[in-house]
Amino acid sequence: MTDLAAQALQIYRLLLQHYGEPQWRNPLPALDELVSTILSQNTNDVNRDKAFEALRRRFPSWQAVRDAAADEVVESIRVAGLANQKGPRIQQVLQEITRERGDLDLSFLNDLPLEEARAWLMKFKGVGPKTAAIVLCFSLNRPAFPVDTHVYRVTGRLGLRPETMPVDAAHLYLEALLPPETYYAAHLNLIRLGREICHARKPACLTCPLGAVCPIGRGNISD
Repeated sequence: MTDLAAQALQIYRLLLQHYGEPQWRNPLPALDELVSTILSQNTNDVNRDKAFEALRRRFPSWQAVRDAAADEVVESIRVAGLANQKGPRIQQVLQEITRERGDLDLSFLNDLPLEEARAWLMKFKGVGPKTAAIVLCFSLNRPAFPVDTHVYRVTGRLGLRPETMPVDAAHLYLEALLPPETYYAAHLNLIRLGREICHARKPACLTCPLGAVCPIGRGNISD
């Protein structure tokens, strides 16, 4: 184990001690998670969930969403923001899946090697590494590590990744750094730390459970 991998594992364990074993919201089927994650882009969890629930109330099935008038889908998800982009994007993904697979069942992804499953998801417009990793990790229980804005910021401050590494490259980099069995808890606890303590503008280093192992934290505490 490299020094950096040992540091990453120590951080994972410290966060477990501080926050405990985290639980993702009720797991969704892969297609539901895919749509939900597209809705989550550039908005918060509350508005994502409101838009997802509104979409499911308005349409009886994903086939109905796929075949609906575009303006009806857009109006249903207005609360999520960027509805004029997200509505057509969701419909396009549903249409392309149907053309390729003949239906909207994504269970076949369980039978593909991880990188093939990741590549299959990412070929759709609007589905990047984070969206693909969320579907793989939380719906299909595959060893993928999603990197959102909080995970990216916190891992940078902790020195777990190169400072200038692009966010898209951070997914595979952090997957190689951490053991697969840690991905679920590490992802969720890093997000919680980013939301509650390691804020973008003014991190609360004095109350951070990682203060002793964080270069930024040690500097702020000593000041």
